[in-house]
Amino acid sequence: MNSGIITVSYIASSALFIMALGGLSHQETARRGNFYGMLGMGLAVLVTIVGLVTENQVFLIGGIVVGGIIGWILAKRVEMTQMPELVAILHSLVGLAAVFVGWANALDHGVSLSSVEQAIHASETYIGILIGALTFSGSVCAYLKLAAKISGKPLQLPGRHLFNLGLGVLAIWFGVEYVAASPDGGITWLVAMTIIALIFGVHMVVAIGGADMPVVVSMLNSYSGWAAAAMGFMLGNDLLIVVGALVGSSGAILSYIMCKAMNRKFLNVILGGFGNKSSGGSASAGAAGSEEDIKPIEADEAADMLVNAKEVMILPGYGMAVAQAQHTVFEISKKLRDKGVNVRFGIHPVAGRMPGHMNVLLAEAKVPYDIVYEMDEINEDFPNVDVSVVIGANDIVNPAAQEVPDSPIAGMPVLEPWKGKTTIVLKRGMSTGYAGVDNPLFYKDNTRMLFGDAKDSVDSILKILNG
Repeated sequence: MNSGIITVSYIASSALFIMALGGLSHQETARRGNFYGMLGMGLAVLVTIVGLVTENQVFLIGGIVVGGIIGWILAKRVEMTQMPELVAILHSLVGLAAVFVGWANALDHGVSLSSVEQAIHASETYIGILIGALTFSGSVCAYLKLAAKISGKPLQLPGRHLFNLGLGVLAIWFGVEYVAASPDGGITWLVAMTIIALIFGVHMVVAIGGADMPVVVSMLNSYSGWAAAAMGFMLGNDLLIVVGALVGSSGAILSYIMCKAMNRKFLNVILGGFGNKSSGGSASAGAAGSEEDIKPIEADEAADMLVNAKEVMILPGYGMAVAQAQHTVFEISKKLRDKGVNVRFGIHPVAGRMPGHMNVLLAEAKVPYDIVYEMDEINEDFPNVDVSVVIGANDIVNPAAQEVPDSPIAGMPVLEPWKGKTTIVLKRGMSTGYAGVDNPLFYKDNTRMLFGDAKDSVDSILKILNG
């Protein structure tokens, strides 16, 4: 294929990827953004196979077919509640691909390069493997946390900061030695660095608490982008560099947004998670109220409050996702709206296990976009809300962020349903959220607790509304 056609195709693919990011910035255009992304990737893969690959096409096409089938099966089987762990494990594959490409480059001595070119090539290879290995092991660890296969609590090893610093110093030292020894040697240094990067990726993620997992997911997304960009440099592929830079930079920006939404600094997230003993807060303090302050209600009372309200705000959390109650919640909102009740949904930026998780779940349940609001848009409206319904949320509606100065979540922006007339909290029990902080909201005078599985509770409310 003519090189000009390849260049034009790659430019078109890059433009489509940029349009995809633009589309994903709004719920109404997200579907179109996804289409642009798929079209751009399809064009890039087709042009690469036809225009650049000169041999072994059978193996390449076979791998694409097998990978496509596996991806299709996974996409069909995975529930929306499992999307965070799917995203995490897919990030690990990008990192693993970078490691494989890097090692293939390191072991390929067929091309003669000048000393300067060889140093640049060796540096690209080394950095690509470093980022790839870190992304791979960190993403696998994140997947295990999100899937509850390992504990979500932060693992705080003694001297962990010195340990991380030591790994970083060794990685730099090994890199200098590898560049100096390549292309005829240095494999030992490369092996040692790969092991160090894998260890660092695991240690970095296990030290982060469950409450910070949305940041971890976006952070690993950024790392996978830089790993792809590193592959682009190693292979001399401009499109990979552009795509990797887009993913890497957008992931970094998203990580910043997530940290801002939790009043956290990115470095603090990496160094430790919410609710651990070293936070200096009162994560392990006693309850924020007494049992006498708890006011339980039944589903019929909750339904009666909702029907007689003029303004209702529904605040979903990860508990709603786990219970898969979003479809029933939408049916309840439809019933209430048919009765003249103004129903809106309030979404916290870090509700769920990954950025935008709640928005996706509500979109799947066909909740109209125009009644879904971000935290900053609806917080000032709570004084006018008759009934707020908290479904499976905890830390994101915790007034301790504003009322307890030494709390681990102090200063974290939260939804403020306690400022409304009545709050109904759907919850199994009085357990704390990921941050390990008891929630004063549960004990307030205008809060009513509807105990039980979220799905059973909303099913009961809907049955009464239909009755």
